[in-house]
Amino acid sequence: MTRALVLYAHPCDDSFASALHNTVVETLTQRGWDVDDCDLYKEGFDPVLSDAGRRGYHDEPDNIEPVKNYVERLRAADALILCFPVWNFGYPAILKGFFDRVFLPGVSFKLVDGKVRPNLTQIKKLAAVTTYGGTRMRATLAGDPPRMVVKRAVWHVTRPKKMRYLALYDMNRATDAKRAAYIAKVRQEMKAL
Repeated sequence: MTRALVLYAHPCDDSFASALHNTVVETLTQRGWDVDDCDLYKEGFDPVLSDAGRRGYHDEPDNIEPVKNYVERLRAADALILCFPVWNFGYPAILKGFFDRVFLPGVSFKLVDGKVRPNLTQIKKLAAVTTYGGTRMRATLAGDPPRMVVKRAVWHVTRPKKMRYLALYDMNRATDAKRAAYIAKVRQEMKAL
């Protein structure tokens, strides 16, 4: 059975992001997957990397103690699904903080002779489900940091066999029909992941 960690980052239960999140969780559950639904806001995840956290960042294995529960959940996953909106060409701060605090040396990567070596290779499937307020051209001109981080940095530390980056651009002007079509696409992609 595939075990998926779904990382969700949006504070509002009535948002379109929430509808996408629910679609992901429901579809994977219907497939028979074991879904660990991690709603970072509801769980009260603290995204702030403290002075002590930064100073002890490379001190394996003690560096995981403040976020041990999240590290265990990440290590138990065969699939990682990120559900988030893109705000100001980046992740919501709570998701960025998750990467800063949980994707630690000894967890997501090992440093070998100063080079990053992947350490979450049990994750065989990686997906991101997101929305952008602006157009794809606007995101591309800004370098599309969320897409690049998922497709390069997160991909590098996981080396999944299957990866999908699903984005609805121009959300600020999306019609009901466009949003419904995107939900259907997300459902289909989660069935095929």
